[in-house]
Amino acid sequence: MSKYKIIDLFAGCGGLEDGFLQSGQYEDVAAVEWLKPQVNTLVNRLKTKWGIVDADERVMHFDIQREEELFGGWEDEEFGTNRGLDYFVNKANGIDIIIGGPPCQAYSVAGRVRDENGMRDDYRNYLFEHYLNVVNRYRPKLFVFENVPGILSAAPDGTPITDLIRKGFADIGYEIIDDLRIAKINASEYSVPQNRERMIIVGIDKKRYCNIQEYLVNFYKELLPKYKGERIITVKEAIGDLPACVPFYDTENHSRRKSHSIPESIVTWHKPRYHNLRDMDTFRILAEDIETGNREYDSKKISELYEEKVGSKSPIHRYHVLEPDLPSTTIIAHLYKDGNRFIHYDSKQSRSITVREAARLQSFDDDFDFVGSQGNAYQMIGNAVPPKLAKAVALAVADLLKEMEV
Repeated sequence: MSKYKIIDLFAGCGGLEDGFLQSGQYEDVAAVEWLKPQVNTLVNRLKTKWGIVDADERVMHFDIQREEELFGGWEDEEFGTNRGLDYFVNKANGIDIIIGGPPCQAYSVAGRVRDENGMRDDYRNYLFEHYLNVVNRYRPKLFVFENVPGILSAAPDGTPITDLIRKGFADIGYEIIDDLRIAKINASEYSVPQNRERMIIVGIDKKRYCNIQEYLVNFYKELLPKYKGERIITVKEAIGDLPACVPFYDTENHSRRKSHSIPESIVTWHKPRYHNLRDMDTFRILAEDIETGNREYDSKKISELYEEKVGSKSPIHRYHVLEPDLPSTTIIAHLYKDGNRFIHYDSKQSRSITVREAARLQSFDDDFDFVGSQGNAYQMIGNAVPPKLAKAVALAVADLLKEMEV
């Protein structure tokens, strides 16, 4: 059987695409991403794991807002040279599916709380319009639009963003589920060791298919749930077999910020970030509180501990130890700046999680390498779609297409 041909937009480091390729039902035609470390990571993955020798050309380092060049090709000082999406789509004789999702910061509740204008002026609110224009140009059978649950309540100009998205796709002849609330999926139910809620919005071409609402309801109620995991996977099950490691610290010479490294022949990217002694002691206290079963440190007492250690008050809950016997809390891109909400449960290690641990909690395979700095790696992992969730979606989408094409 021939494979479905896909384009990946806002591809990041390739978590969504990796899951689709793992399903064995799809082949890569092209991908678009504007952040260079993510591009380099995806190119490396496609070459080393999936044997795509021309990945340097297929993965386009470009700004999706520059549509004319995106389609027709460009020569650019920042983005180099490429023949554009039209070339690859024509070479593949068309595509079947477009996957991806615009950056979610502008839709997230947390993002709106942090921004003084509630993200109303953020250009990322409208990047979905460029996704829509790519869909309209290449007319896939369906698309998979991934985003955060905050999209259900986002209304940057007073109009619910879901209304704009629904109308935008309807205007070009695509239909999404009437009740978007059932498109909210928790990755922990799909063998991802993490409580991570996401919107998986599938849109179907109305010019090709009929009875679309029936097919979509069946997709969310029957097809996708078939691929749930047998049980919930915990943090300890996901990362407990990785070698213990302790941050390097030097109270006299802070320029020597090196940690004890685990040999990369064992596992890559398993090196702690630098922590000062104050933070390490805080991590130890909080992890011991869970280990002993005392559980004295509620949010109020953690705030008091922060004030005691740092000498100032904080209006937010600064620290969180990952519970070993539960799924992780949601891995976020902010992890690249601050790991205090992702503290390892082992008090002897007294540290936040490593890149490899974050990757495992996102269900990336250990052979998935990240190209760039440690900060780049944390950021791209936090922004990614968990590959195991992506694989489940890919399998369910293939089932849906087979049903519609009978």
